[in-house]
Amino acid sequence: MPQQRSTRDRLLDAFEQLLVDEGSRAATLDAVAAAAGVSKGGLLYHFGSKETLVDGMVERLREQGETDVELMRTADVGPVEYYLQTSVASGSDFDRALIAASRIAQENTHQAADVLAEIRDSWFTVLKEDLDDEALARTIQLIGDGLYYNDFCGISNPTALTHVREVLARLTAPTD
Repeated sequence: MPQQRSTRDRLLDAFEQLLVDEGSRAATLDAVAAAAGVSKGGLLYHFGSKETLVDGMVERLREQGETDVELMRTADVGPVEYYLQTSVASGSDFDRALIAASRIAQENTHQAADVLAEIRDSWFTVLKEDLDDEALARTIQLIGDGLYYNDFCGISNPTALTHVREVLARLTAPTD
C-alpha cells in the first residue's frame, strides 16, 4: 500500500503542478490549497505566503537534485548512460519540480535559477569526473538538454537515444 504524502508535500505537489499546467499567475494560494485538498488555513500553517511556498519548493528541488546526482554517480550503467536515459520527461516528481522551478526562474526568482544551476553544475561535475574530458562532458550535457527539451515539447524521436549512443561510441572508441 503506497504511503500517503504529507500535507506539506501535497501542497508543494499542487503548487508545482499548477505552475507546470497553468503558470505562476494561476498558482495562487487559494488555487494551491484547493488543488491539494487542504483549507487555506492549512496551507498558511505550512507556508505563510507564496514566497515561503517558493522557498519550500526550491528546497525540496535541491534535495531531489542531490539524490539524483548520487544516483547518477553510482548507477550500474555509469553516469553518462544514466544521464542520457534520464534526459527524457518521465513525468516523475523530479521532472515536475524541474519544470516548475524553471517557470518560477523565468520571473526573476533567483533562488530557483540558482538551484537549477547548482543541479546542472553537479551533473556536469559527475560527467566530467567520469569522462575525464571537459569538452565531451559538456557535449553530453548539451545532448541531454536537447533530448529533454524535444521530449518535453512533444517532438522527440523514439530513436534519438540510439543515435546518440552510436555517435558517442565513435567518439570514445580507442584510436589506433
